[in-house]
Amino acid sequence: MKVNTVIEMFEEIANKIESEKDYITELDSILGDGDHWVNINKGYQKILSMKDQLAEMSFDELFKSVGMNIMSTVGGSSGILYGDAFMKASTVLKDVEDIDLKKGHEFLEVALNTMMSRGKAQPGDKTMIDPLHVVVMSFGEALKVGSSKEDISRIISKAAEQGMLDTKDMAARKGRATYREDKGVGYIDAGAATMCYQLDILGQYIGK
Repeated sequence: MKVNTVIEMFEEIANKIESEKDYITELDSILGDGDHWVNINKGYQKILSMKDQLAEMSFDELFKSVGMNIMSTVGGSSGILYGDAFMKASTVLKDVEDIDLKKGHEFLEVALNTMMSRGKAQPGDKTMIDPLHVVVMSFGEALKVGSSKEDISRIISKAAEQGMLDTKDMAARKGRATYREDKGVGYIDAGAATMCYQLDILGQYIGK
């Protein structure tokens, strides 16, 4: 995956998130503050506004810049978690000119560990971490057994959706949903949904 492909992917993610305004806002109004879509959409629109500058950067510079801008633009915990994750994960791409499957997995693994550490959250807490964790685990297993690029593409998209859907039956251990009597059981976490969109599109691009 080259720099121009990553920028195209960001653009597709931004369009997907923008199109899901009503659904994500509804989910977050039930379990959270109702502002998750506003925050994550603002972050991706900021990335789009930077695409000409990003196209001139190396991978590590690109993701560090994306992380810094998300952290300064996006409100709430999402800005801190995504911003820090992008910045920390950017370090694995130093001197990399073409992201292969192994580097892609390493990038996601560092992003996951950063989010868990910064957010003091674990898989099963009913957060954006859940789909990312399922993808990192499934992706890693696929690499170990030598799965093809096309199979890994499908595995990532399927794992992202599964990780999102799993949050529906989870009792929240983080966020405002913990104050609900039902702990949010029966509802998909909004942050897990937007994380799923991003990972699904990543999977599709790997397949391409």
